[in-house]
Amino acid sequence: MASVAILCMTLALMNSICISLAFDTRPLLDFCVTDPIGIGKCKVKKAVTANDFFMSGLDRPGPFNSYGVAPVIASAATTPGFNTMGQTYHQAELAPNGYLPPHLHPRASEVITVLEGTMEVGFVTSYPDYKYYSKVLNKGDAIIIPLGLLHTVRNVAIGKSVITVSFNSQNPGFIFIPDSLFAAKPAINSTYLAAAFKLDEKTVKDLQTKLWYM
Repeated sequence: MASVAILCMTLALMNSICISLAFDTRPLLDFCVTDPIGIGKCKVKKAVTANDFFMSGLDRPGPFNSYGVAPVIASAATTPGFNTMGQTYHQAELAPNGYLPPHLHPRASEVITVLEGTMEVGFVTSYPDYKYYSKVLNKGDAIIIPLGLLHTVRNVAIGKSVITVSFNSQNPGFIFIPDSLFAAKPAINSTYLAAAFKLDEKTVKDLQTKLWYM
């Protein structure tokens, strides 16, 4: 009986660890289309249609943000059939000199494919190496960014570039390094940031008024 109790306690602990990690798991059903009425529930199968797995307009980007990037996103938030599939998909147009600031995705690796133009993409390994791997990508080229590593993305074409981006997570997370440090609310202590980046405090305070990923 004692061994059974220990086994049950171990399984319960493992289950609680899995829940606390909240990672993308393999679905136990064919699909779980998000029910727009019952929050957190799957739509009943007889009510599911092909449109639940479909999204159009990826070739029609929205307005450019402050970094010269116009993304269109297919995800569980825009397409109910993405729910529980462990996937997020972007298509983005980058204006000349458009870029994404250094950032990372804590819950996903990422594949970037160039449909048009020329992009420079690179990532940095973790401490203590901090090795920077970068490539210039032309139309038809692709690169994978390992999970959680800081990376850089910029358009180096004379004109616009168009890329597709695929994440192996329903919620990859976006941490833009400049904004997370200098645009945090409430603000991180400017004296601390000045010391960390070897900058004068006036420069840090100036950055804290300017940086937002929008």
